[in-house]
Amino acid sequence: MRRAALLWDESFLWGVMAHKAIDACGLSCDLLRAEDVRNGRLREYDLLFVPGGWASNKLKALGSDGIEAVKRFVHDGGSYLGFCGGAGLATEDGLGLVPVKRRPTKERVPSFSGRIRINTSDHPLWQGIAEPVFHAWWPSQFLVDESVSVLATYGEAMTDSFSSDINVGDAETGDGWMELERIYQINLDPRRLMGEPAIIEGAFGKGTVLLSLVHFDTPCDPNGKVMLRNIWNYFGCEYIASDSVASAHRDALVLNVAPDPLLSELEDAANGLIELGMRNFLWFWKNPLLLQWRRGVRGLEYCTLYVMLKEISELLRAIKKNQKAPDLDRTMERIRALLLPFVEKARRLLVRERFFMQNGHITYERCDDREVQGLREELFSRSKSYGGLFKELVDEIDGLLYKVMTLSS
Repeated sequence: MRRAALLWDESFLWGVMAHKAIDACGLSCDLLRAEDVRNGRLREYDLLFVPGGWASNKLKALGSDGIEAVKRFVHDGGSYLGFCGGAGLATEDGLGLVPVKRRPTKERVPSFSGRIRINTSDHPLWQGIAEPVFHAWWPSQFLVDESVSVLATYGEAMTDSFSSDINVGDAETGDGWMELERIYQINLDPRRLMGEPAIIEGAFGKGTVLLSLVHFDTPCDPNGKVMLRNIWNYFGCEYIASDSVASAHRDALVLNVAPDPLLSELEDAANGLIELGMRNFLWFWKNPLLLQWRRGVRGLEYCTLYVMLKEISELLRAIKKNQKAPDLDRTMERIRALLLPFVEKARRLLVRERFFMQNGHITYERCDDREVQGLREELFSRSKSYGGLFKELVDEIDGLLYKVMTLSS
């Protein structure tokens, strides 16, 4: 059987989502970092899976040597699987594995999230899918060359989905999308997605490139589970012997983890931000890993911190404490030194953003209040992708999570 690897760098929340989905399906997939790719580790594998996340940041993490290693891997017969940001990484703006561009932002529906029906082609990937409804999370949109096979296009958005912070079902019974787009000054109508490529397949040298703007790794999605298994079958990749064997292997590991009070303090700090946002009507949970937030605040970043710290906690607490383990305390202390000041400033920012929502039109990047703008720049920078104190913090958390995941695998 062929072996699969998941490129971890710059995936964060999306990496957790992908890894949990793969594990729940009983699929075999090792974690690799960009450093491993640069050091030639791709030679050990047949499929490289790149989950969501900012494609530009993934490109930087790989560096020129990593980029060449991935291109050589696929050209020589390896397979590339990309979801969302991982799909964007393979386009002409990134690795250049397929003659595909991303539609300019002004032409996209940039803030769609939730369930959407797709129109499928005749392809073995769709085996066992009776009703092709899946999840898309703020996807890009493709402009494809005729040499690329379109395996699925977008169809009708489900009424429980959202465009920005607007429920699709509610918008269709209200004043309509045209007026909302005038107010929001972005494309919102999900019908603009209809007929656009959602899943595509192409070739690069001897290799196969499969790219999806649909997240088959979404939690609690039975169709997504079927699709992940279909993809592994399509590429001939390995399964874990069984879910119970995988669980037994994890349970057999024994580590002496960092003191519980420190771990709990980190969790409580992140959870406090989530609770503050909920009681101020800034967001709610759409599924166990993703928030739906109001326009005017950043939600994904806070959600990312919470989910990653929760995952670290669950992994460590599931491991017995009978044997000496690597010292994780120092990393925890570094995270604490970054997290607590970040949380204090973020709480102030969220409350002020909540206030200004009542007094004017704001977006996550525009607000007339100087304190809001100053806090935003310090915490997140002016970049849409991750920056500021948040990036410093999430990188530390990511390093710890990767270490814990490799120890518990």
